[in-house]
Amino acid sequence: MAGEAQFGKELFGTERLRRARFAVAAIFCVHGSVTGSFATRIPWIQEHAGVSPGQLGLALAFPAIGASLAMPLAGAVSHRFGARAALRGLLVLWTLSLTLPSLAPNLYGLCAALFVYGATSGMSDVAMNALGVEVENRMERSIMSSLHGMWSAGALIGSAGGTLAAHLGADARLHHLLAALVLTVLGVVFCQGVLDLRSAPDEAPPPRFALPPKSALVIGAIGFCGVFAEGASLDWSAVYLKDELGTSAGLAAASTTAFALTMAVARLVGDRVVDRFGAARTVRVGGVAATAGGVMVVTAAHPALAMAGFGLIGLGVAVVVPLAFAAAARSGPNPSQAIAGVATITYTSGLIAPSAIGGLADVTSLVVSFGLVTLLTFGLVLGAGVLRPGGRGSVPADKAQTTAPR
Repeated sequence: MAGEAQFGKELFGTERLRRARFAVAAIFCVHGSVTGSFATRIPWIQEHAGVSPGQLGLALAFPAIGASLAMPLAGAVSHRFGARAALRGLLVLWTLSLTLPSLAPNLYGLCAALFVYGATSGMSDVAMNALGVEVENRMERSIMSSLHGMWSAGALIGSAGGTLAAHLGADARLHHLLAALVLTVLGVVFCQGVLDLRSAPDEAPPPRFALPPKSALVIGAIGFCGVFAEGASLDWSAVYLKDELGTSAGLAAASTTAFALTMAVARLVGDRVVDRFGAARTVRVGGVAATAGGVMVVTAAHPALAMAGFGLIGLGVAVVVPLAFAAAARSGPNPSQAIAGVATITYTSGLIAPSAIGGLADVTSLVVSFGLVTLLTFGLVLGAGVLRPGGRGSVPADKAQTTAPR
């Protein structure tokens, strides 16, 4: 791996790699901005499409369905067109898809729009993560955590813009059209700075659609635990404080905002920790912190203790997904396919976590639900070793096919 990284440095130059890192980070920010812009206008979209809360919940499952089905295609697209061109095309499709949900006239149209929205999101997600891992490998230091931190920052920027548009009473169709055009232009410009990697002439093309490799399934299990805890805390922390501890709606909402900020900050600074202690040790210690946070939540008698617990959960799981993607890319001969496998598992986890927490709470209580979250965070402590280079499920570096620059 060190030899490949040194080769990359000699070929591209340190300054070129720095520019490539900046470009990929900016693309992560653009990608997150689309999500933030959409999420803040969901109430407007619901009213315009004339759907009930239950129908909206059904429709909101379609982005994950579309992403899960489309992500395995990303490797073939990158092989066919090259990493830069593939990312540019997929990112343009993703930014422009922002305009579709607000145009939906009914439930069926909304489901179709969100399916396309999710499919383009998933494929561009795989492409940008694969390029991020390439830059990380060539720079010989961790950058994936900060890249995902830039995604979180982009989501906050998009949310802020959407909140302002909603406050002004702007039509979401106009808001999303303007946002899509701006983000499309920015995405195309930033794509010019990424590494232009193409498959070696003698490299066989990946299958157009393939199941995730076994290595991705093992690593994806760690990602599943982290994303489940993240999704449960993000969607249910405010409800937990309000219903279980009797806090005001304002304080409960502040808990969710604090959790999101904790995640973003932890990701932005996480690379320094990973470079010093390694991926496996970082996730293991993070798992201990998240487990301690879960115990604080389920035993809290005061809102401040529960909020601190949610903060520890966010701090502990923040770097799990970026490190899982990086480990997946190093685990097998086809980085895009492995990343797609891990991404599919994490998307699935994010899809089922909110409903699983709610369903278990209906049968028992939210305290029991977050007991489950606590158990899953402890799974990070037990399974962190699979994220170590050469860990279970990995293949030796000399047996992995590499992507040739051109």
